[in-house]
Amino acid sequence: MALHAMFVHAHPDDESSKGAATMAKLADLGYRVSVVTLTDGSAGEILNPKMDRPGVAERMPEVRRQELARALDVIGVTDHFWLGYRDSGFVEGFDGDGSVLAEDAFYNLDRERVVRDLVEIVRSTRPQVLVTYPEDGGYPHPDHLRCHDVSREAYHAAGDPARYPDAGEPFAPSKLYYMSVFSRRRVEKLHAACEERGIESPLQRFLERMDPDEPDPNTTHVEVGDWIARRSQALLAHATQVDPDGMWFRIPDEVVREVYPYEDFQLAHSRVETSMPESSLFDGIETAAGP
Repeated sequence: MALHAMFVHAHPDDESSKGAATMAKLADLGYRVSVVTLTDGSAGEILNPKMDRPGVAERMPEVRRQELARALDVIGVTDHFWLGYRDSGFVEGFDGDGSVLAEDAFYNLDRERVVRDLVEIVRSTRPQVLVTYPEDGGYPHPDHLRCHDVSREAYHAAGDPARYPDAGEPFAPSKLYYMSVFSRRRVEKLHAACEERGIESPLQRFLERMDPDEPDPNTTHVEVGDWIARRSQALLAHATQVDPDGMWFRIPDEVVREVYPYEDFQLAHSRVETSMPESSLFDGIETAAGP
């Protein structure tokens, strides 16, 4: 049976902007790759002017689910789990006060309910690796923050027979990872590459907000040069959310592949022995499993 990595995401399109090249690589290498999408994306705005057409905004949840299906097919995801909770929407400067959100928004749902749903999926599919967002959500969107909370708790609860006994036979994943999109090393290298090539860098504002003295938490650097184009194709499948002429496509794929052909992750917990830095999410697991 193929080893299995499960990626838990907040919205449709997050799977394409965070870890998509790693997922595509794993799928091509014969691993099982699953995605859990927690919310319906209904609060998403039309960010691509070419998609600002009559009837699109009115059907946003349906449209975004169709876009997601196309993106998952591009990546090669083998299993998808749609929980479809109500998108909480982005709130500038969100400080954890759920009263500013709809009562039935994902952020305001009973956490035990959501954790149980995730535990049931983990126990039924038995992933060795669970991947989610860091504690700050990657950015302070309510759904990203809650995605971290419930994913981390589900990782620890899934193997505990005392937790959610009606959610299936206990199973403990071997490793928990946090995704890292804007590691300082990545941002610095790509920003420098833009300056050298006369490309208007989309990373200046990210670099300015980073603390140069803060240690890099990333432990795992997956080489994905051959899959960077697939990541871009998956992003473009989310046509309402991604403008092909926008800032995220200013740096050509070939430059990314030359300068920083990696996706970075932070190992947050492991039940197997491994050594740092890692080059695969399955380091230590394949050794433990044998050939």
